[in-house]
Amino acid sequence: MSGGVDSSLAAKLTKDAGYTCVGCTMKLYRGADAGIDDSPVSGRTCCSLDDTEDARAVAYRLGMPFYVFNFTDDFRNSVILPFASAYEHGRTPNPCIDCNRYLKFGRLFDRADILHCQTVVTGHYARIEKKGDSYLLKKALDETKDQSYVLYFLDQKQLARLSFPLGEYKKTDVRRLAAEAGFVTADKPDSQDICFVPDGDYARVVELQTGHTPKPGDFVSPEGHVLGHHRGIIHYTVGQRRGLGIPSGERLYVTRICPRDNTVTLGTADALFCRDVTVQNFHWIAGAPPAAAFRCTAKLRYRAPDRPADVRVDGDGTVHLHFDDPQRAVTPGQAAVLYDGDTVLGGGEIAGEYSVSE
Repeated sequence: MSGGVDSSLAAKLTKDAGYTCVGCTMKLYRGADAGIDDSPVSGRTCCSLDDTEDARAVAYRLGMPFYVFNFTDDFRNSVILPFASAYEHGRTPNPCIDCNRYLKFGRLFDRADILHCQTVVTGHYARIEKKGDSYLLKKALDETKDQSYVLYFLDQKQLARLSFPLGEYKKTDVRRLAAEAGFVTADKPDSQDICFVPDGDYARVVELQTGHTPKPGDFVSPEGHVLGHHRGIIHYTVGQRRGLGIPSGERLYVTRICPRDNTVTLGTADALFCRDVTVQNFHWIAGAPPAAAFRCTAKLRYRAPDRPADVRVDGDGTVHLHFDDPQRAVTPGQAAVLYDGDTVLGGGEIAGEYSVSE
């Protein structure tokens, strides 16, 4: 229970279905990890002290035991430090995926076993369907809130023990039902920011966690000509336009980040589009990839729609996507997730190799 409206209603729906329930909240980071004190964090993040008290109030109203699990060390090692390392290596990570993978559906399963709980229930907007002896992960009914993209790593054993009660609900219905239940979370805004970067200053958190001062380097053109100087590669991501400080007769965007040379390549909007994307560390929800090349749709960032593509899998497991149409700002470090209709096939991390559309 994160202290938001979604997990609050998920708890109520599970309790109403007749299950014996235990509520829990994960304490994930110390204020010092984000360069702030431990007072309640304002803004639209999750996991603040206020959120914990809201979750406790809902659990109390439902008559459920409530626990706070301290996973701060696990969170720092599995989420914050890899996040900082990714930026230092010119990548743009999605820490919410790692939090789900290692904390919500990793360490939380361990605690569920200790408490003899058979099922882990969360407020994610996604659906699970059993088909024969296998489990499918599917998009939520409310596609505007669908979170299947950040759950692509789930395996068959995990899906067998998970429940996503909100997968069949519209967000408007969730808020209405929470209000009817008298929950303090009914009108609470959805969390938007990364919890350990409450002010949006990613570079400051990277410096804090690594102890490294970013080394300035060169902005270069696609041909290698020096255009100016940057503040350190951790300040930039592919597709970025603001904060470059380079005078030009046309708008320039970050098109490539090269940590080896400590350069940031700038180009026009046309240079941001590509059709061929390489994906590494791929996870197939069914356990193995299809035997031959196939077509599906693929999503390259959380808020982007999934688009048609051809898929080829190498012998070493590397996945190659060829999109029907050029995709904008393909960003190394983000996830590429494949879909067959509304069913998630799997996903992996976008590699630093992609081909600019001709």
